[in-house]
Amino acid sequence: MDMDRKLLLDEMYTGLGPFLKVLGWDVLTVEDVGLRGTQDLEVIEYAGRSGVILITQDQKISDLARLKGIPCILVGYVEIARIVDEKLRELA
Repeated sequence: MDMDRKLLLDEMYTGLGPFLKVLGWDVLTVEDVGLRGTQDLEVIEYAGRSGVILITQDQKISDLARLKGIPCILVGYVEIARIVDEKLRELA
């Protein structure tokens, strides 16, 4: 993935911003771009216009972005559960 490309964090993941920045990513949040509390489609359209990669926990937003051909990463409960499971197994 191109680390020069900006990421747009949806509302539930704005707290990841500082961590992703430390890892070298250029990060925006929906708050940064004035989209907090807006409709899903507005966030998706902004991502498309701006050429950012949208990161969300919302399956609907991910599906809509995919339909519009907008890069989106879904980090849902399944992915989180897999990470927790992996870490728990490392401890065992």
